[in-house]
Amino acid sequence: MFGFIKKSLNKTVEAIKTVAPKKKITFTKDELEDILLEADVEYALVEIILNEIYQDKITREILRSKLLATLAYTSYTEPQFTPPFVELIVGVNGAGKTTTISKLAYKYKQEGKKVLLGAGDTFRAAAIEQLTLWANKLDIPIVASKQGHDSSAVAYDAIDSAKAKGFDNVIIDTAGRLHTQTNLANELKKIKRICDKAHKGAPQRTVLIIDGTQGNSAISQAKAFNEMIGIDGIIITKLDGTAKGGSIFSIAYALELPILYVGTGEQPENLTSFDKYEFVDGLLDAIFIEEE
Repeated sequence: MFGFIKKSLNKTVEAIKTVAPKKKITFTKDELEDILLEADVEYALVEIILNEIYQDKITREILRSKLLATLAYTSYTEPQFTPPFVELIVGVNGAGKTTTISKLAYKYKQEGKKVLLGAGDTFRAAAIEQLTLWANKLDIPIVASKQGHDSSAVAYDAIDSAKAKGFDNVIIDTAGRLHTQTNLANELKKIKRICDKAHKGAPQRTVLIIDGTQGNSAISQAKAFNEMIGIDGIIITKLDGTAKGGSIFSIAYALELPILYVGTGEQPENLTSFDKYEFVDGLLDAIFIEEE
């Protein structure tokens, strides 16, 4: 697991090298400010981190403790539930929702679980086709209708079918939307209500997909989604394709929400559970040399 996370930070590491080409045992605050900003840690958070450090020469362990503190809310405990476990997947277009759904489905199937998909993005015909292709490729059943049909009805039918046939997991896609699109926002709230009608307490988890290449610009978008329907966890995609890996600190600190997984590639198996210790150490390996 650690290898996947460390490898996915390659572009962030290359960005850091432009301001800190040589690893050292200690750094000054000014040097670390440049390093953290280059990794796309938000300026306000960089100031908070460095203002809490009183040493002139900052070691790996000192910075490690401060970085870990910004990730205090990233752990997640699965709620108790009566099967099936229903997940509602939300986010803007282009964030990687459909690909992430396929990765989640693959993960659950590898764990021996029976998985059902719900093609709740009826706003875009291509979304239904894309998710159906993944379902066929992974040999996982899907409940889908046509473009323009009621997405809440799709969610209800998917959950109802899963309950009747003894499925363990239901993953429901939703239309990619901006938080400023009122009609789609209202539709999302409706889907959540209908999920609860179909299966009390559902969705057990509402997951927001964040495009890692957006860096800190995703924070305001994520806050709006959280205020709109309540987010239980975050999956950050495309971490392997961005030099903005440090934005994870800012996102976690600003939202106080668990980071469930990070996307570390295009294949179904490229979904890695987020571990704050592995993530921080992977970044620090690029900055510090160990004391002799």
